Amino acid sequence: MTLFEMNNQTDITEFIFLGFSNHPKLQGLFFLIFLVIYLTALLGNMLIITATRVSPALHTPMYYFLSNLSFLDICYMSTTIPVTLVNFFREKKTISYKGCLSQIFFLVTCAGTECVLLAAMAYDRYIAICHPLQYPVLMNVKVTVFLVTGSWLCGLLNSMTHTVLAATLTLCGSNQISHFLCDIPLLLKLSCSDTFLNESVLHVASATIGLSPCLFTAVSYTLIISAILRIPSAQGRSKAFSNCASHITVVVVFFGTANFNYDRPNVGYNLDMDILVSVLFCVVTPMLNPIIYSLRNKEVKGYLRKLTRDCGFSSEISD
Repeated sequence: MTLFEMNNQTDITEFIFLGFSNHPKLQGLFFLIFLVIYLTALLGNMLIITATRVSPALHTPMYYFLSNLSFLDICYMSTTIPVTLVNFFREKKTISYKGCLSQIFFLVTCAGTECVLLAAMAYDRYIAICHPLQYPVLMNVKVTVFLVTGSWLCGLLNSMTHTVLAATLTLCGSNQISHFLCDIPLLLKLSCSDTFLNESVLHVASATIGLSPCLFTAVSYTLIISAILRIPSAQGRSKAFSNCASHITVVVVFFGTANFNYDRPNVGYNLDMDILVSVLFCVVTPMLNPIIYSLRNKEVKGYLRKLTRDCGFSSEISD
């Protein structure tokens, strides 16, 4: 550590985001794009939550999981986008040290919870398709609440561990973050203290909270698809596949963008590409989830048609 770094390590009270700084003339356009995406995601996810609460036909475990997923997506986007929207109008795009740690806490909580929740939803679809007669027993209210609560606890415990470890880092030198949000790997790059423990915990969490749910989901859908292919009638196969098509799409989008976001090689680093990939994972994905479920799910579409009729609008959602 140099003398300058020793003097500067206690002076970092805020961080400067460099994300989107390469395009100063496009800040207004970026603001409009992010605002439209944010409002669309809020509206879509709130409609999903309202539908699962109001419509009796949606009072099932699958839609209980879906309402929690929508709530997660709202929290996920609200952790980063409001700060980003404000920074588009600021020449110096900053976030306080405490604000950065808070953003990391909520971001990691939502990401970890969603990984486990998607695995729980895959288990629900596995029971529904592979063991339909036992579904009411195996997926009763207690089991459903337990799976959702366990997902949140896994996310919270994982996030608390990372946030506490991040708070112990000695930061020195530059306070510039080459991104539009705070994340653990970005803080590790600014640390001049030993990060071995942080990195070790990060790898363990990636395997337990990230990779394990992904593999569990993949195995569940391998068994589901195998069971669907054994159904003799084409109509039966189509109906069974429609019951899990939305979730398969959401799983592929989430884990696909997450893997591309965190497991890309550092060779040929480009700030614009890094920002684009993170936008796909942190911003676009939460917006796509309600759209996917609305387009692929007859029960949700039925509620939305009823809602538009009650509000005096003509429905354009077709089967």
